[in-house]
Amino acid sequence: MSSPESSDRSAGAMSSATTDVTGEPSATSSIYIAAPEPDSGKSTIALGLLHLLAASSARVGVFQPIAGSTDHPDRVLDLMLEHTTASLDHDRCVGVSHARVREDPSAALGEIVTRFHDMKRDCDAVVIIGSDDTDVVSPSELAFNAGIAVNLGAPVLLVINARDRTPAAVEQAAQLWLTELEVARATPVAVIANRCDPTKLHEIRDALSGTGVPAWSLPEVPLLTAPTMAELIDALDGQLYSGDPELLQREAMGVLVGGMTAEHILERLTEGLVVIAPADRSEVLLALVTANQAQGFPSLAGIILNGGLLPHPVIDKLVKGLQPTLPLITTRHRTFETAEVVAQTKGTMSVGALRKVDTALAAMGQHIDGPALLDRLRVPIPAVVTPQMFEHRLLDRARANLKHIVLPEGTDDRILRAAGRLLRRRIVELTILGERTAVWQRAAELDVDLAEAQLIDPATSDLLEDFGREYTRLRASKGMTEDRAREIVRDVSYFDSAP
Repeated sequence: MSSPESSDRSAGAMSSATTDVTGEPSATSSIYIAAPEPDSGKSTIALGLLHLLAASSARVGVFQPIAGSTDHPDRVLDLMLEHTTASLDHDRCVGVSHARVREDPSAALGEIVTRFHDMKRDCDAVVIIGSDDTDVVSPSELAFNAGIAVNLGAPVLLVINARDRTPAAVEQAAQLWLTELEVARATPVAVIANRCDPTKLHEIRDALSGTGVPAWSLPEVPLLTAPTMAELIDALDGQLYSGDPELLQREAMGVLVGGMTAEHILERLTEGLVVIAPADRSEVLLALVTANQAQGFPSLAGIILNGGLLPHPVIDKLVKGLQPTLPLITTRHRTFETAEVVAQTKGTMSVGALRKVDTALAAMGQHIDGPALLDRLRVPIPAVVTPQMFEHRLLDRARANLKHIVLPEGTDDRILRAAGRLLRRRIVELTILGERTAVWQRAAELDVDLAEAQLIDPATSDLLEDFGREYTRLRASKGMTEDRAREIVRDVSYFDSAP
C-alpha cells in the first residue's frame, strides 16, 4: 500500500504532465531528465525516450537548458538531434551556458524559459536533458535543475548512478533526491537506476518500489563507457602507424600494459583489449600482431606504441609485410602516462557510434516499460504517421513475428555491420554465407557479435547435394547435369536462393 506521501507524488506526476507553468493545458508533452551526479548515463535514457516518443508523437524535439558552451556544438545534443523528428537546429535547442548560470542564475533561468517556449512551439513532445556538472550552481545542482523543470512545466525523470551502490544505498539516494525535488515543487514522474550491478537488477528495482513513483533499473553495460581507438588517438595526441582506419571505431574494452615477456602477455589477452608496449619491444609487437590474426586468440582493439619510438626498420618492414588490419598507434607519452590517459578516457555516444546507440536502445527496450512511462506523460496519439513512427511499429511487428533472412557476401563490412545491428535489436533470425573463418575473423575485427547468427560456407555445406539435385531437376530440360549443378549452387547468389 502506498503512503500518503507516495500518493501525493503519483497524483502530482499525472497533473504536471498535462499543464504548463501557467496552469493552462499544455499542447506539448515534456519530460525533464535530471541526474544529481555525473556519469549517470543519462544519454542512454534520453535516447531511449526520444525513440519511445517518436513512436507516438509526430514532432519530437530535445532541449538542453544548460550547455558547456552556446558557441560550440555539444556531441550529446548533436546525437539526440539525429534522433528527433521535429525540424530544429542545434542553436534553438540550447538554453544558456554554464558561465551564464554562474554569472546570474536568476537571469539565466528567465532566458532558459524563453528559449524553451520558443522551440517547443514546433514540437508535440520534448525531452529536456538536465545538467549534472556539479560546479555549475550552488548549493545544489539538482535543486537548480528542479527549478528549471518547474518553470518549464515538465515532470522530472530522476536518473540515479547505481554503480558500486548496494540496493539499500540506491533506495536511500532516491528518497533523498526525491525529497529535494519536492522541496523545489518539481514533480517526479519516475526513477531509473542506471549502471546497476547486473546481478542485482531485481533487488534494486524492488528497493525502489517504496519511493511512490514507478521505478526501473538498467544494468551496467561496459561498452557504453568504453572509448574507441579513435578517441584514444585524440586523448594521447597520437597517430595511426598502421592498420585499417575503419577499425578505429572499435571500442577498447580493457587495457594491458605489456611490461612482461611475450608469452605472458599472450596468456592475458582478452576480447577487445588494447595493449600498451614500447615500439622497441620487437618480440612483443610481432607476437601481438600474429596472435590477433591467429585462430584461438582474442581479437584485440589495438596496440599503443608508447615512448615516441618507432619499430626498428627491419621489424617495420616485417609488420607492414604482414598487412595487419589491427590499429597500431604511436604516442610520445611514457608507459605510466599512456596507461593513465587510457584509463581516464571515457567513451562518448556520438552520432557515428552505431553500436553504442543500438546497445543503449536495446537495454532501454528490455528493461524499461515504455508504454507505462508514456502513460505517465499522457502522450496524445496523432492521426498522422511519420516515418519514425512507421519504423518503430514495423520493428515491433518484426520482433513479434521473427523472419529468417539469408545474407550473402558475409565478409563485406556493410553486410556484417548491418547483421550486427539486426541481431542487437533482435529483429530477425540470420544466416550468413561465406567462408566461416574469414567471416568470423572480419566480424571480430569489426567487433560484430555473430553468436546468434548461423554461418554457412556454400563451398563445404552438407546442403550442396540436395541443392544440386533440385537445381538439376529444375533445369533438366536445359541439359543440366548434377556435377555442373553442384558447381553452380556453390555460388552464394544461387545458394541463398535455393529452396
